[in-house]
Amino acid sequence: IKQVFPEFEPEELPLDHPIFHCVYDLTERPQIPAIGYARQMANGETYTAQGYGTEEVHYWGLYDTNRRLMAVICHNTDLGDGWEREGEDPWYFREFSEKKAYPLGINIIFYAMTH
Repeated sequence: IKQVFPEFEPEELPLDHPIFHCVYDLTERPQIPAIGYARQMANGETYTAQGYGTEEVHYWGLYDTNRRLMAVICHNTDLGDGWEREGEDPWYFREFSEKKAYPLGINIIFYAMTH
């Protein structure tokens, strides 16, 4: 991303950022495991099967000089699997697509269209 936007530094999006509340009021930064890791989960923690160092999920924003959000960077989460792999496993759909990935995706799209 530095090659495309060398002058901009990503900033952590706080939980009170509108992107987490504009349609769905999210109470956490959702962590969606890849479907393969999710199937290995034994104790319900979304990071345990992914390994050490993946405990903390991050969402960063890349802002232009007018403080307009240009990009959202999701780290230690597989938001895309929640959108694209939801038809493979009903449990994965209920636990991660429906509860976490879809609401955040809708918020991101709504935010982008209104800001």
